[in-house]
Amino acid sequence: MLKGKRILLGVTGGIAAYKAAALTSKLTQKGADVHVIMTNSAQKFITDLTLQTLSRNPVYTDTFDERQPEVVSHIHLADSADLVLIAPATANMIAKMAHGLADDMLSTTLLATTAPIMVAPAMNVHMYDHPAVIDNMQTLVSRGVMMIEPGQGQLACGYVGKGRLEEPETIVEIVERYFAEMDKPPLPQMLQGSKVIVTAGGTVERLDPVRYITNDSSGKMGFAIAKAAKQMGADVRIIAGNTSAAPPEGIAVERVGSAQDMYEAVMRHWEDCSMLVMAAAVADYRPKEEAPSKLKKQGDTLQLELVKTVDILESLGQRKTKQFLIGFAAETEQLDRYAREKLERKNCDLLVANDVTVAGAGFGTDTNAVHIYDRNGLVEQLPVMSKYEVAYRLLTAAAVRMDRA
Repeated sequence: MLKGKRILLGVTGGIAAYKAAALTSKLTQKGADVHVIMTNSAQKFITDLTLQTLSRNPVYTDTFDERQPEVVSHIHLADSADLVLIAPATANMIAKMAHGLADDMLSTTLLATTAPIMVAPAMNVHMYDHPAVIDNMQTLVSRGVMMIEPGQGQLACGYVGKGRLEEPETIVEIVERYFAEMDKPPLPQMLQGSKVIVTAGGTVERLDPVRYITNDSSGKMGFAIAKAAKQMGADVRIIAGNTSAAPPEGIAVERVGSAQDMYEAVMRHWEDCSMLVMAAAVADYRPKEEAPSKLKKQGDTLQLELVKTVDILESLGQRKTKQFLIGFAAETEQLDRYAREKLERKNCDLLVANDVTVAGAGFGTDTNAVHIYDRNGLVEQLPVMSKYEVAYRLLTAAAVRMDRA
């Protein structure tokens, strides 16, 4: 997939810069033509000679170090790239990109390029969660920049949490998938001009500051729907709860916690959306009270009083006017009966039901097997297939019905 692809790799100044050596090597081994730009801070962690040796190309560090008189280096690099990859991307570089600053070779080149841009953040967990950093990343995503979410684990600063640069092997796989998608024929633009909201993952209902009730939802189905919708021409936003899968690149993601948080986020976008796909697994109940401090172990049993959460899908069904509403139902028995009842009760336009006891159709898998219903009954029964293919078939059915309305 990468043979002959010209990748401009930007390396910024964090301890994760040492991983740029492995990343450069693996991209080059895959056949990519890798050209590296390093910031001054990056050179404190890894030498330009290392990356020059691994890429077999000169490494650029200074805007004014013009080596070819017939071209302006940063413009030439910007124009010739098939993809610009920033890995690791510090909070500082992300801020520069968001605000259009150009005070070094890398940030200047980023302003000059029209190539797709992929960013792999790496920083302290509290920096990654800082509102300014979150706003800057959301700004970049809204402009079409693709984000490679950092991993969770032990950070160099000693903290444990989210912020570790994704492993080079995974970044290479993401880059390969990107080019594979680019080489595919485009999907029919059946959702062109539509604004689509997709919820994904499970909600988190807290017992105390360290414990919560949730479910097994990985977010994969919702993310597949969002990706397919974008490729079918829609303007897409994801509202995601607790997920174990990475969201698709290039789509704005709004993170939420509880069912109430998800409801409020959905309602902020409800009036303006054309379609809402409620693929999230929203908790039906929450603790009546959230303890302000950690509940201590007392006795052999613990009794919890639970109360119903807001029913997001039903609330939307009561409010919908022009919006096309798609619900989901994960069942373990009597799938047809429960799916039809839920569609009517929640006033959905389509309802997707799956039996989570069927192999390949449960939580966390890359595949699914579903039944799709509308008001007239079963629309389509899909055997086990990739969640992306399920998403495409579902959205095609939805688009056809939206056109008829």
